[in-house]
Amino acid sequence: MSEIKVNSIKGVAASTAALTINNTDGTCTANLSNRQNRNLIINGAMNVAQRGTSGTGYGYIAVDRFRTGASQVDENPTTAQVDVASGTTPYTNGFTKAIKITNGNQTGGAGTGDSMNFTYRLEAQDIRNSGWNYLSSSSYITLSFWCKSSVAQTFFGRLYTTDGTAYNYPFSMGSLSADTWTKITKTIPGNSNLTFDNNADQGLAIEFTMFNGTAKTDSGVALDTWAAYNTATRQPDNTSTWYTTNDSTWELTGVQLEVGSVATDFEHRSFAVEKRLCMRYYQQEVNPQRGGGRAGGTANKGELHPFFFPVEMRSTPTVSLTNTGSSAGQYVYDDDSYANMSSLDSSSANPISCHINYTLSGDLTDGSHLMLGGASSTSHETTYKFNAEL
Repeated sequence: MSEIKVNSIKGVAASTAALTINNTDGTCTANLSNRQNRNLIINGAMNVAQRGTSGTGYGYIAVDRFRTGASQVDENPTTAQVDVASGTTPYTNGFTKAIKITNGNQTGGAGTGDSMNFTYRLEAQDIRNSGWNYLSSSSYITLSFWCKSSVAQTFFGRLYTTDGTAYNYPFSMGSLSADTWTKITKTIPGNSNLTFDNNADQGLAIEFTMFNGTAKTDSGVALDTWAAYNTATRQPDNTSTWYTTNDSTWELTGVQLEVGSVATDFEHRSFAVEKRLCMRYYQQEVNPQRGGGRAGGTANKGELHPFFFPVEMRSTPTVSLTNTGSSAGQYVYDDDSYANMSSLDSSSANPISCHINYTLSGDLTDGSHLMLGGASSTSHETTYKFNAEL
């Protein structure tokens, strides 16, 4: 009878064995995972972009859940949801979208307080209850992602906590080749000093850094280890070539954070599932068709128009609206006539619903029932935005 004798079985690019054999008793230890919902990152394949596919500035600009950071820049960066080119390795692994930053023209050079990055923020309760024994240095989470830079150089990233005493975990992405997708995998141990509260506030963040100035870095920072957070020692000193090269770009996709010491295959979820997960943090409606409001006793006012959120939000959202097009916003009808939405006056909200009070372009019958209506158009369009981001 034929037999194969091995100590372990390991993938070509893996750092840890998928199967380990005990030479004494022949028992096997599998380091495998087929657990659903193992990816703690929402929208890691960058498919959902509720706010739009491109914008300039900083904050949540385009792709949901990924925040653009920029500090003391000469020109604000542009962030966009872009296509991954067919034939590239991320594309063949099922990634068709990426988030891309274009740095603009930093004519003043690399200032000490300058920075540019993408950040992903996780709720504390999601880390606390993930199954990771974050207080143990022999328990791990694994971060994996694909990235591409238009400039060849070494980049850094970091994880950092916010509960209790803040801690920082810097890592290197290595030297990236220009215009080449590279997969990065980092296995991160727990630490007895970490704290994650059992709440919906921010507990852990992941920063993908394009540049940090020397006010935020130090040549003596140790990589791949937890240390108490210090604003001046977030990472080792950064190479500034990418940052000072006009209109250089940096792209990211396939972000996965999972419990365990091995990066498993990316957990692709349907667009519908991913969007509903994103809507816990942000949702918007364009020209919704709904009733329930009433015309106020003051001229040109509507009030108490209800919105019931299809997904309960992380916390009470901030509410805003924007009008676009050549005319006023969405049509608002009473029984006899109509006006247009002009601006938001106030709102009262909780995580499951809100009502708004607003100004109209003309007066409707006092006390009459109001209906938001009219087809979405470029000339009469109102977007209602509900934001509960971390």
